Amino acid sequence: MSPTEWAGFFAGACAVLTSVFIGLRYLVKGWLNELKPNSGSSIKDQITRLEKRVDDLFVLMSKR
Repeated sequence: MSPTEWAGFFAGACAVLTSVFIGLRYLVKGWLNELKPNSGSSIKDQITRLEKRVDDLFVLMSKR
C-alpha cells in the first residue's frame, strides 16, 4: 500500500473511532441524567418515593 492509502486508512479509522466515542458519550450523559433528581420523573425521584413509602410501611407495621 502506498503512503496515501495508509493515510486514508488511518483517517477513516480515526473518524470511525471518533464517532463511536461521541455516541458513547451521548449515551452515558443520558444515563447519568436519569440519576439526578428533577422534580418527579427521574429514576432517582422514583426510588426516593419508594424508599419513603417503605419507611412509612415499616412505621405502620411496628405500631401493631
